[in-house]
Amino acid sequence: MKRIYRFPHFAAATCLALLASACASTSGDYPSLAIRDAERASGSMDPAPADEAPAPAPPLPADFVQRLAQIGEQARAAHQAFMAEVPAARQRVRAGGSASIATNAGAAAEVALASLESARSTTAVSLVDLDKLLVERAIALEPVEAVAELRQEVEALVAEEDAILAELR
Repeated sequence: MKRIYRFPHFAAATCLALLASACASTSGDYPSLAIRDAERASGSMDPAPADEAPAPAPPLPADFVQRLAQIGEQARAAHQAFMAEVPAARQRVRAGGSASIATNAGAAAEVALASLESARSTTAVSLVDLDKLLVERAIALEPVEAVAELRQEVEALVAEEDAILAELR
């Protein structure tokens, strides 16, 4: 029976590795990591004076202003249509009360709520248009204040409609 000893092979490999690492010596002449003269700031740039006002923003393009006005008008018109439907919907929901949807009063209440939700979604479409404009202008690094202001106004209209719908449900 032949015995295989693994230890002598391991010892030989370790000795070779140690001998090879002894050949790799360091000279100790590493370059300095200090800042070199060429890397120092020479002070050739002066800071801008603090008393100068920033340049005024360029005027908004006429077609953009017109598009914003159109979106605002659409949102307000949709909100007015929603508000015009609210009294009739309230009356139908009160008449339907806790009645089953199988009854005429219950079905009329559900239809009135669905009609109000549809009118609300028409107002919410304006938010989508404004979000699209906001993103386009932000990507183009153009001012977004006018879009953001109108978006807040439309968002308030949608929030009012949401509150009415929550009350009727």
